Order: sequence, then C-alpha cells, then structure tokens
Amino acid sequence: MADGFSPVGPNKDSLVMERAPRSKTARVIIIGNEKGGAGKSTVSMHLLVALMRMGKTVGVIDLDVRQRTLTRYLENRMRWMQSTGSKLPMPEIVRVDASLERDLDKAESEETARFEAALARLKASCDYVVVDAPGGDTYLSRLAHVNADTLITPLNDSFVDFDLLGDVNPQTLEVIRPSFYSEMVWSCRKKKAQESRQPIDWIVMRNRMSPLEARNKQKVGEALNNLAKRIGFRLAPGLSERVIYRELFPAGLTLLDLTEKGSNISFTMSHVAARQELRDLLIVMQLPELQGVEIAF
Repeated sequence: MADGFSPVGPNKDSLVMERAPRSKTARVIIIGNEKGGAGKSTVSMHLLVALMRMGKTVGVIDLDVRQRTLTRYLENRMRWMQSTGSKLPMPEIVRVDASLERDLDKAESEETARFEAALARLKASCDYVVVDAPGGDTYLSRLAHVNADTLITPLNDSFVDFDLLGDVNPQTLEVIRPSFYSEMVWSCRKKKAQESRQPIDWIVMRNRMSPLEARNKQKVGEALNNLAKRIGFRLAPGLSERVIYRELFPAGLTLLDLTEKGSNISFTMSHVAARQELRDLLIVMQLPELQGVEIAF
C-alpha cells in the first residue's frame, strides 16, 4: 500500500490518509442518480481528482453497496502507482456498508450511525467530501441527499433517462409531472432547509452527449430547460461519450493524469477537449471555495 495509507475500521478495504483537523467544515458533493449507467463513478472520479489537482483535500464515501465501482477505480489507481512508482493525488476513502439487520428501524438506525460517523470524520479533515450515491432508492441514498450542499445528477442525453426527472408532453415538451426521483430530491431539500436552513444546489448534467446536433438532442435540451424552471435545478455541460473513459478505469487514471510518469496513453486533441468539459463543469458548479482560484489543468 502506498505511503501514508493504511486499512482502518471494520472494513479492511478502506484507504485512508491521516491529516490534521481543519477549522472549516467541508462542502459535501453528492453524485446521485437512481438509474445505472449514467456515468456517476466516472464523474465522481474526475471531479475529485480535479479538486485535488487544485490543491484541495478530498474525502470519498462510496455508498454503492453492490457494485463499488468508485472504490474499485481508486484501488486500480493504488495498484498503478505501486507498479509504476508514480505519485498521484489520492483522496481519503471510507466505505459505508448497508445494515444486515432484518428489523427496518434497527437497520436504518445502524446505517444512519455509519454514514454520519464517516461524514463527520471526513468533514473534519477535508475541504470536500464526494459521495457516490447508490443507483437506486435506498435509505443510504436518501441520507446522502439530505446532507448534500451540492447535488450533481448525471443524465444520459436521451428521453429514456429523462424519465428519471419528469414526464413531458411528447408534442409540446411541457412538463406534465415530476418523477419519483425529483420528488425525493424535493423532499430532501425541504428537510435540509428545515433542519439547517441551508439550501441544496441541484445541478443536472447532460452526460455522454453525442457531438452531433441531432433533433432528439435538441428536444431533450428543450425539455430539460422546461423542467429546470419547474422543479428548480441548474443545467451543466456533461462529459461527451469517449472511449478514453473506459480505457482509463483499469489503470485508475483520469484525463488529468495522462501526462504522468508511466502513462502509455498518447495525449490527443480529443483529450484536450475532454479536459475543457471538466473545466466547464467546475465553472458551472460555482463552488464558493473556488471563487477566484485558477483552474490549473
């Protein structure tokens, strides 16, 4: 295991790096979507590496208790560093498991304790905490959403995934009603406002977008604009569909690591454009802690 990291707690898969306590509370960024295949883990990984490349300390909570894609991504990153001798920025990651209790009240109490302990630990030592929420409606997912300062919902650019947010009239593209996920987010925003008087900044990003200006792409954009006004989220540019993202996963690398020692992937103009998409996302996020900070990648 790399210097500065060691397994801790009940789960030996956790990777942590001890840091001095901070005086400010970390900003919590939730990557949430109830549908699989929208690129949540890819967005999470690139966002947390971007923040670390900007000099910020980042903590990670992986709540996808079945697939653990983000955890595996970071484990691949550790193995790549060990095999190449390279030093890459790594977050502090804490794994939170679902309860095995059969009694619902006991299970929810146990999961609440686990999540709150993990969040408190990371908030005390990090500038940001990035949480990869489960791809479904679970109690852990709702816990995460209630604690969000910023919620990012990646959405594949199609009406199949649009249904996650709302139902629209196919002719006029007017919103008929919000979806169950939108209603869940609304409930979490209301609960957080009541408990802490703090808002949740909800950002929907159109992910895996085709470079072609197809009619369906334009219609999805129009429908999202209508829905954004109705239920209160902001739209952000997403990451285009690129083969490079699938190639980077086994090595645990991101677009921001391609010029590092040991990388055998040629840096192309396509990768330059992809980096710009990541910069655009950070700009749209309008994170207060990054105001006036140069995006140095």
